[in-house]
Amino acid sequence: MTTPAVTAAPVTPPAAAPAVRYSPWDDACLAAALLAVDPAGTAGVVVKAFPGPVRDLWLDLIRELLPPDAPFRRIPLHIADGRLLGGLDLAATLRSGRPVAERGLLVEADGGVLLLAMAERVARNTAAHLSVTLDAGEVYLERDGLTARTPTRFGLIALDESANDDERLPHTLVDRLAMLIDLSDIGWRDAVPSDYSAEQILSARERLPRVTADDEVIQALCGTALVLGVDSLRSSLAAFAVARAAAALAGREQVSTEDVTAAARLVLAPRATRLPMVEPPPDQDVPEQPPPPEQNDENDEQNQADTPDQQLDKPLEDQVLEAAQAAIPPHLLAELQVGALRGRSRTHGKSGAQQQGSLRGRPAGTRAGDPGAGVRLNVIDTLRAAAPWQKIRRAEREAMQAAAGGSAHKPPRVEVRHDDFRITRYKQRSETTTIFVVDASGSAALHRLAEAKGAVELLLADCYVRRDRVAMIAFRGAGAELLLPPTRSLVRAKRSLAGLPGGGGTPLAAALDATFELADNIKRRGGTPVVILLTDGRANVARDGTGGRAQASEDALGAARVLRSAQLTTLIIDVSPRPRPEAEQLAKEMNALYLPLPHADAQVLSHAVKAAL
Repeated sequence: MTTPAVTAAPVTPPAAAPAVRYSPWDDACLAAALLAVDPAGTAGVVVKAFPGPVRDLWLDLIRELLPPDAPFRRIPLHIADGRLLGGLDLAATLRSGRPVAERGLLVEADGGVLLLAMAERVARNTAAHLSVTLDAGEVYLERDGLTARTPTRFGLIALDESANDDERLPHTLVDRLAMLIDLSDIGWRDAVPSDYSAEQILSARERLPRVTADDEVIQALCGTALVLGVDSLRSSLAAFAVARAAAALAGREQVSTEDVTAAARLVLAPRATRLPMVEPPPDQDVPEQPPPPEQNDENDEQNQADTPDQQLDKPLEDQVLEAAQAAIPPHLLAELQVGALRGRSRTHGKSGAQQQGSLRGRPAGTRAGDPGAGVRLNVIDTLRAAAPWQKIRRAEREAMQAAAGGSAHKPPRVEVRHDDFRITRYKQRSETTTIFVVDASGSAALHRLAEAKGAVELLLADCYVRRDRVAMIAFRGAGAELLLPPTRSLVRAKRSLAGLPGGGGTPLAAALDATFELADNIKRRGGTPVVILLTDGRANVARDGTGGRAQASEDALGAARVLRSAQLTTLIIDVSPRPRPEAEQLAKEMNALYLPLPHADAQVLSHAVKAAL
């Protein structure tokens, strides 16, 4: 039984919604104010922005709006668990001779805000600790011989500085932080001072516990989330919390339509994965339009008077949906659609997978072990492991000395034993090699070879920026040829691509066999291969080099199943003018992402591949 391939439907840009457009900077300031009103209820905000004056102004606004006694702490990117959660205060423990605990950043931030810069690079264990604490509202500490539960409630600002689609925030954090804003396209001239004040925030905080909402508000938020394809229940709960905070900020004790639409813009719209499909009933005839009435002043006044009433009569869910639809960036749906396809189809493999090592890379905690052979002792963690046992070891030593009739040797201040030795573990990202498998046969050359060459050239430049290696296999005529072994040389790659001729048969099975052999060799050397296959899927040359479409197709599907067993990240791009069933069937057998792009040029093709992988 084969796993069905995921097919990307043609992406149509969303129609313009009749809702009012809001300034991105105004919404960013509103998000800052709502976070200051209810840090724990909203859980925080994801801010897409690079370092710059606009981001600095937004962070300064947060600091100005927070109460004076509310803590504002920054989380270092590679923070140790002991500093984040708390743990043993080594200096105080050595001075007193008994375990002394210290508070971590999560407890210090109680009632305030934590700032996590470069959140797309945060370690998984740090993201897990933050997620658990946001859910539980407390830090559960059980390490270094200490056990404690400490309540803490805070908001988290996660700064997303990702430069490409390879860097993504942990989903556990994005799912829990209510609001998502993007400052990337806001110029510094547009970042005008905000009208919100610290006094307004204090008043809103005092009013927040009294804010109520009707059932219609909850139904509107949940219905809008469902229509927009926002599956997580946390998003609906977060939108409700943001709506209550917006009402408190506006001086209301009842959530209004304006508050709900603000929550839809800040919470639901950035998470949308689809737009509602509005179609007339199939058996309902569309009546002919009557001729327009004569325009006069009386009719104009009547029409202007009817417009507000029609807006008020519109159901709340429709108003919220229109507001959310209007807030969706024009390019978001295409990116999210391909991203969702990637999440559903890629069951194996990961670009740049991380490897555990002991010699180099990013520190990833410690483990018990012996130093030597290039492995260095972690002195701090070794002393931390030995500290809780000092009282017991001192008593054992005194008992042994008493049994031996005393000793003139001065006892050590800290007794470290072999079991206490700790060495540092490191994580290093394996090297990614993108294998481009290009169909240069007659059918592909007739259709899309020029566009495919342009797309591959753009992708080669992206690989060069990421310092990934690239390889290229071309197949035409009677077999496949490795045009370019794995390399980082952009010049060699472009030269090989430019000299690629088109024409001849389609030996698809031979190409897949060569791809499997090359990918297996890369994996054996510790790398991570990623396969991008550009073809129309119409094989007509069998493995043995003979012609015949039936045998060639059977050999190609068999080679696809073999390639599937390698558990690689694979993308098949159908380069034919219309999506071909042969290419889709090949993707099913290979368990690959199938991306038909019948009308895409090289630039669109490159963007689609980057979003998919």
